[in-house]
Amino acid sequence: MDNDITDIFRTIIQQTGSIDMAEAEFKKMIGEDDTLHSLYREYCREVGSSERRGFLDFADEYMDSQQSIWNHLSDFDE
Repeated sequence: MDNDITDIFRTIIQQTGSIDMAEAEFKKMIGEDDTLHSLYREYCREVGSSERRGFLDFADEYMDSQQSIWNHLSDFDE
């Protein structure tokens, strides 16, 4: 289950290109879909985050990891 919700997180972040826009889109989605909202509540409980911060915490970590990958790849170019 955890992977399903994080796949949704990643997709939204990739499609929107910014954390702020991704968060707004995700909030809209959970406002319209009770099942998704329940999955999100469960995810937040499992990772020990609040519903207010759960998506943002994931997004920050995800963006940091993506930046780290690019930094590592650019080290090979130098």
